[in-house]
Amino acid sequence: MSKYDALLIVSFGGPEKREDVIPFLENVLRGRTVPRERMLEVAEHYYRFNGRSPINDQNRALIEALRPVVKIPVYWGNRNWHPMLADTMRQMRDDGVLRAVAFVTSAFGSYSGCRQYIEDIERARGVIEAEGRNAPQISKIRPFSAHPKFIKAMTDRTRMALADLPQGRLVFTAHSVPVSMAESSPYVRELERACAVVANGVGRDDWKLVYQSRSGPPGQPWLEPDIGAYIREIRSDVVIVPIGFLSDHMEVLYDLDTEVRAVCEELGVQMVRGGTAGTHPAMIEMIAELVEQDHATCAEGCCPAPRRPPVSR
Repeated sequence: MSKYDALLIVSFGGPEKREDVIPFLENVLRGRTVPRERMLEVAEHYYRFNGRSPINDQNRALIEALRPVVKIPVYWGNRNWHPMLADTMRQMRDDGVLRAVAFVTSAFGSYSGCRQYIEDIERARGVIEAEGRNAPQISKIRPFSAHPKFIKAMTDRTRMALADLPQGRLVFTAHSVPVSMAESSPYVRELERACAVVANGVGRDDWKLVYQSRSGPPGQPWLEPDIGAYIREIRSDVVIVPIGFLSDHMEVLYDLDTEVRAVCEELGVQMVRGGTAGTHPAMIEMIAELVEQDHATCAEGCCPAPRRPPVSR
């Protein structure tokens, strides 16, 4: 019998129609000094796809794949869009859930990929406690980028992509983050380790880790090299594997499949984009195993929020 009453899938969230886009982005950017024109520029990425991000549908697919193999109810709550985390936790409370385990759709340790989700969960619990009701206790599964079954899923995805373009250079991508965030977390170290193991698994010793989807102010250092700049530098056929993403959401659909593909077409080089881990059978097996385990709390102060650059006056 599981030691938990429920599994809670926690994710970023995404809009599902045009009318959702601006409210969704306002949620994403709350508390940050991002110019409105930049937000409207990002909104255009979503409008190209009728305002629908694929992330919610992919979370639904993940849940459907998990339900037959986990022995407890599965719930789902998002950081930035419906179903919102606090609403889901209210439902869990009303259903009598006392103790749940949370799987966050992020494999690598960093503030935005781990610590911030812990804060989101505690904030949602605080909202429920403020209403005079006990909130479920939540144990978060820690980052799992070194788990053999995550590695198997990504090795399979990489092998399939290389079969379509054997001569292509193997390029792994992950979301860029502020250098200050990277320096205070295991993010880069975990990425480099996972890339090396996956590359070895497909028989490649020549590979490159690059970054994408930078969103910070120009004066703030973020992880580089940027994938577009790297492709312009090497001018070579590429097999791009978005190892830093668990599903094909907007940063994959637009930043890789649209923007980076346009760079490759401009340069006259071929590009194949590998799949994300998604609902690969090894991922489903991994989550089912993790649901049955105890999960230690992260150390106090690990992966702190990035230091914001001073505002120019």
